[in-house]
Amino acid sequence: MPFSIRVQVSPQDLDELQHVSNVVYIRWLQDVALAHSASVGLSLEAYRQLGAVFVVRRHEVDYLRPALLGDTVEVETRVVERSAVTATRQNFIRRVADGQVLVQARTQWAYVSTTNGRPVRIPPEVVQRFAIEPL
Repeated sequence: MPFSIRVQVSPQDLDELQHVSNVVYIRWLQDVALAHSASVGLSLEAYRQLGAVFVVRRHEVDYLRPALLGDTVEVETRVVERSAVTATRQNFIRRVADGQVLVQARTQWAYVSTTNGRPVRIPPEVVQRFAIEPL
């Protein structure tokens, strides 16, 4: 089951064209991933205790429609693939009022050591918290 958060578009989210800036969409993708992780008991502190954290390795983003001031959007994520050291999330950002998909994105996260920044195997106690949910 996908995990989601809702966000109300505020004036600071807008760019000079008066729609949501592409950097804000990226921030929302990170926010939903962190919230999803926390919801399964893996806060930043929990990752630090494990000695490794997920960091973004790659974003692929399709901007389909603009979000505007006052819109409420739902930011959805799910883990769709995993390797020994990476997890890939599929994300959708939809306008709540009409259900229109505004952004679709795939983000690959690498699991890296907090001591040296090198990739490490994702431990079973992390793997078991995130079901693979293909579309």
